[in-house]
Amino acid sequence: MHLPDVFESSYKGYDRYPEQLVCQGPFPLVLQTYRSRLDNVAPNLFIEDNATGHVPFRDWVDATQTFERDTVADDEQLKQRLGDHSTIDPLTLKPVGAVATKRDPKCRFIFLSAGPDGHSRQRLKTSRRMLTRILSYHQVMPDYLDLICLFGLSAQPRDLRFSCFREQTLLGDCFRRSAVPELGRSGQQFQLCYNLKAPFCSSAAAPSPKDKEWWIRKVAVHHQFDTIQGTTLWIIAKGNLEFKDLVQKMTGKTGRPEDRAFGAPQESFVSSLAIHLLHCHWSTDEWRWYIQWLEDVVDSYTDIAVSGPREKSDARYEYSTRHLQDIQYYEGKSNEAVTILEGNIEVISALRAYYQGLLGHDDFPLRNSCHQNITGFAIELDKRVYELRMQISRAKLLTRTTADTKSLILQHLQTQGTEEMETMTKNMHQIGVMAQEETIAVRIVTVVTLIYLPATFVSTFFSTDVVKYQSQSGGPDGSQDVQTSGASFSQLALDRWLELALPLTATTLSLGYIWYRIAKRKRQSLLPFFHVDARIPLR
Repeated sequence: MHLPDVFESSYKGYDRYPEQLVCQGPFPLVLQTYRSRLDNVAPNLFIEDNATGHVPFRDWVDATQTFERDTVADDEQLKQRLGDHSTIDPLTLKPVGAVATKRDPKCRFIFLSAGPDGHSRQRLKTSRRMLTRILSYHQVMPDYLDLICLFGLSAQPRDLRFSCFREQTLLGDCFRRSAVPELGRSGQQFQLCYNLKAPFCSSAAAPSPKDKEWWIRKVAVHHQFDTIQGTTLWIIAKGNLEFKDLVQKMTGKTGRPEDRAFGAPQESFVSSLAIHLLHCHWSTDEWRWYIQWLEDVVDSYTDIAVSGPREKSDARYEYSTRHLQDIQYYEGKSNEAVTILEGNIEVISALRAYYQGLLGHDDFPLRNSCHQNITGFAIELDKRVYELRMQISRAKLLTRTTADTKSLILQHLQTQGTEEMETMTKNMHQIGVMAQEETIAVRIVTVVTLIYLPATFVSTFFSTDVVKYQSQSGGPDGSQDVQTSGASFSQLALDRWLELALPLTATTLSLGYIWYRIAKRKRQSLLPFFHVDARIPLR
């Protein structure tokens, strides 16, 4: 099979994707940016080249009028699936042999995921070599990398507010250079890629709404349609293989005949519209229940905050900062839901506008035969948009309700704090009064001590051997001790005691009073309100 040199060269250089594409579209600098971005995210986005991958294929077989299913685990199996029989020359290290030996099937689905039980925060079960080979073989426009990069290893969901719709229309004689007749490619095609998001409850059996866990799922879709040959390509990236099951049900033996008809180009085109509708219906299906869950949770806070008793009693609900954090979390979820819903509307509206624009494209050969189908397709998308707008109205009202509830809870928290401060102030006042009473008692003890200390000192001094008055025949001045009933009395000793005790007592009290006045004046200069009577009761 002889392939155009431009395509063969582009496919052999798959490791340089997207710089080597035949129809590059953007400026070369933009393609370099895409490749650099792919280099940066590759460690967290893909598995290693020698690891076992999981990439399901679903190809239409004309002979049996059914889909052939296969799961590719590594790059060699991928080459066989694509019909690539080339090998690497050990001398030149370049591929030799036929790189393509199979015509494209009328319809091909390729599912990228983190595995059957995976999620979008895990690495895709494909290597970078496998993905770039697929994208190069089918000449996928580089814009799809923007959507693929939303997946990969991460601790928390990311880029949930990012929505995108891109298209590349190659209709007209100027694009026939990209034709590969040997593979059934006319060069007259259009490509679309977009992403949509929808909620998913991972704990539906939880008894309480607060115990339920909801996650936002995302899907990245790429679609190609050859308007002459009628061949279609779908590359669907999602955390798990949910869409693989949905597509099998739709296009299987139990599905509608028009959804699995790939004979004439118009039949393939109509079938592709059904797949688009599947994606759009998925993006609107669970939002009603997600917002209902948010409403139930927020209402549980609102009812207590609005109707619950606030007087001091055992029935009063006590709030903490944790409740404020919780309500702020749900307010963020409500705002996030509004943003995501608006993004879905923009994508679905862009999809609708693109297909309606094909009806006015002079180089679109199916504009007459499929006019009615496109009109019906646009009507169905309008229904999806209407459903999403209704949910946006609910989410915006919920956001306002959540903000009001948060303000009310904050007021309750402030009231609780004020009450606690009032209680603490009263307790501190009581402690201050008790301390003042104790201070008065200490002052009394201090004054008594100051009064008795000099006399005690003199008495102690007179009781030593330094001074003796008893048992003497007479004093220096000729006075005599008086002895009565076994006791003795010395008038001279009493006079001397009074002469020393009374002046010392007066001096001690004077010095103590002077020291007290100095300390009081110093405190008043440092504390202007120190003189306020602390016994004044608090109102």
